[in-house]
Amino acid sequence: MRILLTNDDGIHAPGICAIYYALKDEHEVVVVAPESERSAVGHAITLADPLRVRRICMGGFMGWAVNGTPADCVKLGLAELAGGEVDAVISGINQGANVGINILYSGTVSAATEAVIMGTAGIAVSLDSLTTPDFCFSASLVAANVKLLADLSISLKRAININVPRLPPQEIKGLKVTVQDQRRFVECFEKRTDPRGNIYYWHSPQGFPNGGGEGTDISELKRGYITITPVSHHLSDDIAITNISKVINQLNTFITNGA
Repeated sequence: MRILLTNDDGIHAPGICAIYYALKDEHEVVVVAPESERSAVGHAITLADPLRVRRICMGGFMGWAVNGTPADCVKLGLAELAGGEVDAVISGINQGANVGINILYSGTVSAATEAVIMGTAGIAVSLDSLTTPDFCFSASLVAANVKLLADLSISLKRAININVPRLPPQEIKGLKVTVQDQRRFVECFEKRTDPRGNIYYWHSPQGFPNGGGEGTDISELKRGYITITPVSHHLSDDIAITNISKVINQLNTFITNGA
């Protein structure tokens, strides 16, 4: 397979190196990633500034460093830098989980979603660890099943969001297909004062509240399961459309009567 590899932690991050080496012997891998960390930029793309690209050698492999967002990297990678057709885009391995409402902010997941928008398989991979992460198992898991995951993404027309718990491989309970948890992220803003007496705020996320239903990505990840969550870029709410249709006559009457 020809695989485009990207992330939001930046091209120098250890997670992207780990998955590159897990894939390179069996697949042709093209690395196109942000030149620096671009976490939590969501699905932003660059319009008002040029995208600058430089070829770098990182960890023994060559890659393209882009001064843009993860979505920029996928767009530019598929359109120009890959030099041909790509079978799948893999985004990660991210340092820290991308679950629940965090999916909306995640550059990692947005890169995989952008791949699907462009007609290619998109796979996002994250490890639930912010300190001393070991990416070896996550990398080998995806490398061993990349064809299956890519086919799944293409058939569903969805990005596949994978989160691996911070556990030794022998302690992982298995794999669960999950839905995105809807609980609100707990956060606060720490008020500080700089040396000149100006007030500023430091965003301080506190994590997700306890609870939550069985079968959600947050709950199953905490229970020790690898979670697989299909993610759609289709944002229309089909249930809401059905409910709104029930009162559309009232809205039409309002318009017909000249408001």
